[in-house]
Amino acid sequence: MSGDGLTHTQVQKAVIETVDAFHYGRFHVVQPKGIGHRSGMDAMLLAALVAGQGPIRVADLGAGAGAAGLAVAARIEKAEVLLVERSPLMADFARKTLALPSNAAFAGRVSVLEADVSLSGRARVAAGLVDEACDYVIMNPPFNDRIYNRPPDALKAEAHAMDEDLFERWIRTAAAILKPGGQLSLIARPQSIGEIIAACGRRLGGIEITALHPRADEAALRILVTAIKGKRTSLSLRMPLVMHEPGQHAFTPFVKDLNNGNTAYARLSKA
Repeated sequence: MSGDGLTHTQVQKAVIETVDAFHYGRFHVVQPKGIGHRSGMDAMLLAALVAGQGPIRVADLGAGAGAAGLAVAARIEKAEVLLVERSPLMADFARKTLALPSNAAFAGRVSVLEADVSLSGRARVAAGLVDEACDYVIMNPPFNDRIYNRPPDALKAEAHAMDEDLFERWIRTAAAILKPGGQLSLIARPQSIGEIIAACGRRLGGIEITALHPRADEAALRILVTAIKGKRTSLSLRMPLVMHEPGQHAFTPFVKDLNNGNTAYARLSKA
C-alpha cells in the first residue's frame, strides 16, 4: 500500500508517464510525470564517467527508470548493465524502458534488480548484490538534505532526500560489489565532498574530483567523483568543467558531447 492507501497497481495506473529521448534519440526512457525522480543531464554526466571498452559489467545503484545505466549500455557496445532500484514503482518504469522497441539493440545486455542499496553482508548478497561482480559502479544518490527543499510527494522525497550516513552505506555496497581495481563513479553536490571522501576511506582510493560550474563566474552546483577499489594514491582535484560560455545558454562543445554520449570523461590516472 502507498502512503495514501492506494495499492501499488492503483498508483501505477494513476501515474502519467512520458517517453523521453536521450543521446539524440539513440535510446528512450519511460518516466513518471509529477511523481518520483525524472532523470536528465545529471544521469548523462554520470554515465560519461564510465570510459571502459570491451566486455564490462556495470551496476547502476538507485537507477530509477534506468537513464544512466542505459546511457552506458547504448554507448559501450559490450557493456552489461544491472539497474538496481529499491522502489517497486520505479523498477517497473525501468522494465517498461527496456521493453521499448527503440531500446531493443541493447536491452538484452541490461537487467533490473529490485533491491535496497543500503543492505549489507549476507542480506545484500541474498538480494542479488554479489561480492566483486562489477567492473564499474555508478550512482546518483539522493543528495539533498532531508530537512531542506523536501519535495512534496513521498516517492520524489525518497529519491531526493539524503538519509543519515547515506554515502557511507551506498559506497560500502559499491566497494563490496566492485572487483579489485574496479571504478566507482558518482555525481553529487559540492557540500557532500567530505562525506564522500570519508566513506571511501580505505575501501577506495585514487579519488578524482571535478567541480561542475554553470558558468566560469558561478559557484559549482555538482561534483563528479571517481575512485578505484584498492588504490592507495592521494586525492586529485581536476580542472573544473564549465557548462556554458558567458552570456550563452548553449552547452560548451565538450559538455554537450558528454551529455549526448559522444565521448567519455576518462580518469587522469590510468593505473
